[in-house]
Amino acid sequence: MTSALRFDPCLDTQPPALPPSMMERVTLIMDLFERPRTCLMLETVSRRTRLPRSTTHRILDQLVRLDWLHHTERGYVLGPRALALGGREIGHSALRAAAAPQLLELAVRTGMAVHLAVLDGSEIYYLDKIGGRAAVDCPSRVGGRAMAHCTSLGKAMLACLSPEEIDARYAQVMERSTDHSIDRLDVLHRELRAVRRRNGLAVDQGECFAEIACLGLAIRGPEGQAGAISVVSDARSAVERVAPLVVNAVRAVSEELFGTSLGLSSDRC
Repeated sequence: MTSALRFDPCLDTQPPALPPSMMERVTLIMDLFERPRTCLMLETVSRRTRLPRSTTHRILDQLVRLDWLHHTERGYVLGPRALALGGREIGHSALRAAAAPQLLELAVRTGMAVHLAVLDGSEIYYLDKIGGRAAVDCPSRVGGRAMAHCTSLGKAMLACLSPEEIDARYAQVMERSTDHSIDRLDVLHRELRAVRRRNGLAVDQGECFAEIACLGLAIRGPEGQAGAISVVSDARSAVERVAPLVVNAVRAVSEELFGTSLGLSSDRC
């Protein structure tokens, strides 16, 4: 028995290389998302990490379930949990900087309050708000949130998503902000189809705040919507009359951020 345990120099005593731990695999995957709006397909993640496709798919599914990533038709992007750790603010700073001169010009030319927001799940997150007295009278606030389906900003960005993505974000019955808010999923789908037919222009008539009307349009990039701009007026005024100015502002921001201005098709953003 003793001789069987003696060291044999002809045998390879090095243990086989172990696969990376789960934490190492997750780190390999998350490191690929270098920018807040990086979008990667499953095959790309598997190839760059050199992990088996089945393993990559399983880990990505877990990261989506835990909100570290979000799965879209275009691929995987950072989810709300990852963005909240700082990536979101990096991306938001670039968006705010590109939009700032356009927001100011839009406020001066319309005399209305102007919003800049991004979509976060089924909510919008206000990044900026200007407009002097008009902004003071509007109850929204920078850093605040609102239900996306109740705002022109939110509807403009939701219109860039597929019907399946909308279904994943909403239940059949939705919370209301006012008596005019959309409260059913089928009505929301119908409203988003109307937004697409209007080339992305969305209207909120007292749906988020009573007595306030808003007109919003999404800022588009190569990977989908990157945010939205809206103007705010009294519900009795024809806010649609300033639509050309909103379109010009959004086009300018898109060109500043992405070097191009992407139009909205009749079907999808």
